[in-house]
Amino acid sequence: MKRFSKVFIFIFSLVVLMTFADVSASAQCVLCRSSVESNRADDKLSKFGNGLNKGILFLMTVPYLLVGTVGFLWYRNRKK
Repeated sequence: MKRFSKVFIFIFSLVVLMTFADVSASAQCVLCRSSVESNRADDKLSKFGNGLNKGILFLMTVPYLLVGTVGFLWYRNRKK
């Protein structure tokens, strides 16, 4: 029972600290932002922006594909 109360106090204090913590975060990485700003004056901005968006989508989908593949293989092997 004593261990349970320590764990509960730890989790409660962690939740309180995470709730009231003031974290200022920028939504853009510095490299992407500087690349877009440097190409803003050029007429190539639409092509550059499309390429940047496709790269972001590629980087976003790869972890989901990996996790999905591992999950499918695990499910298939567990079913046997």
